[in-house]
Amino acid sequence: MEEITATELKQRLAHGHKLQLLDVREPVEFEICNLGGDLIPLGELPKQTERIRRDIPVVVICHHGFRSAQAINFLSQRFGYDNLLNLKGGIHAWAIQVDPEMAVY
Repeated sequence: MEEITATELKQRLAHGHKLQLLDVREPVEFEICNLGGDLIPLGELPKQTERIRRDIPVVVICHHGFRSAQAINFLSQRFGYDNLLNLKGGIHAWAIQVDPEMAVY
C-alpha cells in the first residue's frame, strides 16, 4: 500500500497537484477537524464507490491511518482501485506536523 506523509501532501496541495481527498471518518470527527474533500464514512464505502475518482490520485484520510488502510485494502481488492494513497498517521499527523492550529482529538 502506498502512503503519503502529511508534509508530502502539503507540498502536493501547495503545488496544485490534482488530488481527491477522501475522508473515511465519521461525520462527528469530520466536524472537529478536516482537510476538506469528500466525507464517506468507512461503513458507507460499498454504497458510494461512484464518488471515488479513478483518474487522479486519491488520498484516503482517517484519524491515525488505520481505517484509511482498511478502506484502501477494501477498495483495491473489491473494486480494483490502484490510485489510492494512505495519509500516514492520518489527520492527527497533519495537525502535529503541518497545522498546529488544527483541533486534535
